[in-house]
Amino acid sequence: MFKTIVTLMRGAAAAAEEQLADRSALLILDQQIRDAATGIERSKRALAVAIAQDEAEGQRLDATLTRIADLEDRATAALAGGRDDLAGEAAEAIALMEADRDAIRCSRAAFAADIGQLKATLANAGHRLAELERGRRIALAAESVRRLKSSGSTGATGTAALAEAEATLKRLRDRQAEDAAAAIAYDRLAPALNPADTASRLEGAGFGRRTRPTASDVLTRLREQARQTAPVA
Repeated sequence: MFKTIVTLMRGAAAAAEEQLADRSALLILDQQIRDAATGIERSKRALAVAIAQDEAEGQRLDATLTRIADLEDRATAALAGGRDDLAGEAAEAIALMEADRDAIRCSRAAFAADIGQLKATLANAGHRLAELERGRRIALAAESVRRLKSSGSTGATGTAALAEAEATLKRLRDRQAEDAAAAIAYDRLAPALNPADTASRLEGAGFGRRTRPTASDVLTRLREQARQTAPVA
């Protein structure tokens, strides 16, 4: 019985761990991608430093070759001048520099192979990182769609929220339509409720006495004034 309880507890713990990992999958993925990007960037900087050091070794090799050529010329001249002692000293120095030259060449040859391998590794890592970032964007979009389709226990979410929003919009539009219809009906009813407006409309139609001058009245008056002020022939 005790073993069964322990097994159940371990199973529950494992299930809870899996559920936590599932819920936090995007957060975990984001951090893993950041860690990978940081590692790649650190490797790039280290490779750049190594390449700079190799270039410095190349400059040292060029300087060594120049010094060897110079000493060879001087040693040849010393031999021609009968100074075998000076020529011997030059030969010893040349031998040391040639050993240094060979060591640099071997080191640079090996390092060139290492640099090539490191560049290929970093290129592959950069490609994989780019694929991960694209996959993350797709996963984020898919997770957003999944959440949109689901409904939470703490309130309306996803399609439920869309349905509520649609219902609210319908109620708003229905109320606006009712208000518009009421305004039209009021406009139609307003003349009947306002005798002055009704009388004005009847006057404009030519029924009853006029209470306001019209353009025709003004024009008639102006013509009369002009006739009266006109000089007599």
